[in-house]
Amino acid sequence: MDKSLWGVIDESVLQRIVVVSPHFDDAVLGAAHVLGSYPGSTVITVVAGWPPSYPKEATDWDACGGFVAGDDVVAARRKEDIVALEVLSATPVWLDVADHQYLAVEERQQAAEVAPSLREAIEHLEPTAVFLPMGIANPDHVLTHDAGLIARSELAGSDSAPVWFCYEDHGYKHIPGLLAWRVTKLFKAGLWPTPAIVPIDPDMTLKRRAIASYVSQVPPLERDHALSERLDANVPEQY
Repeated sequence: MDKSLWGVIDESVLQRIVVVSPHFDDAVLGAAHVLGSYPGSTVITVVAGWPPSYPKEATDWDACGGFVAGDDVVAARRKEDIVALEVLSATPVWLDVADHQYLAVEERQQAAEVAPSLREAIEHLEPTAVFLPMGIANPDHVLTHDAGLIARSELAGSDSAPVWFCYEDHGYKHIPGLLAWRVTKLFKAGLWPTPAIVPIDPDMTLKRRAIASYVSQVPPLERDHALSERLDANVPEQY
């Protein structure tokens, strides 16, 4: 292969895009430029289901976002997701997996349990490209990535199999060593994660509008993930 073409993607690959998101905001945080550049894309949010019950007191993350005991957090966040993705002309699909913050460790679903519903959702959409999170730091991000790899393996070999990418998890990618940890795991699994040249329009105004639509998430993102500093620095998306 001509070395000058390394990383270049055939435009046909990006005809029908699916971005897989751990939580409601992660696809917008990590891949808004893809979504904004290719209207009509779909976001499959894995951790979009209700827990068996909410805790008696709001979790630290939820409380920071303005929720109190008795609030239906998932319902509110689904409404935010619709508004945010409309900004990017994208369509939401939600899977029925509960956020790890509401569950004891032994109650949390494993990747092998989540993969079938994720694979089914991807198959139904018949995408030409699927973007997974790198899946680092947060248990729900790791779960989403690992379930995505299982779905990828099961969908491989068909004539309609999509091309698979990963996007970097906003915020978490700056934690020392974690992105390198994921890259190492992929290498050991026989995959070679290589930066791809994905043509995008890096419209930061559009990205900011979409992020701001997740009203309940902005306060904890500011507190724990230096949201404004990252946006002001125009930290690039990488696929």
